[in-house]
Amino acid sequence: MIIYGTALLACCHLLGIFLGDLLGQLIGVKTNVGGVGIAMLLLIFARLYMQPRGLLPKPTEAGVGFWAAMYIPVVVAMAAQQNVVAALRGGPVALLSAFGAAAVCACCIALINRTESQAEIDAAMSDLAPLAE
Repeated sequence: MIIYGTALLACCHLLGIFLGDLLGQLIGVKTNVGGVGIAMLLLIFARLYMQPRGLLPKPTEAGVGFWAAMYIPVVVAMAAQQNVVAALRGGPVALLSAFGAAAVCACCIALINRTESQAEIDAAMSDLAPLAE
């Protein structure tokens, strides 16, 4: 059943690459724009859609969870391959987009933290207490 998690990831990856190429063509560049990120979002949305409906058995969920965790190093490795110096020489757009993305992430994290109730935080901390001992 874990193989179904890998199959779901493969479908999301192929669709993400296709949508990234399509997005690149729409904005006039001849490259994939955000295909891996789009694939990760598709995987998250697929899991959130399937899980409450009972379409995601536990072994399949384990496969999806494994590959979702593996996506973070993949994205970091892809970002490391980009030429940051050339982007900075290209103008202030790279700096503005970097600061803008960081600001949006900070605002989203602050919003998520403010919407979480103290009872949920206490319950999560009590679940972690046995691990600390």
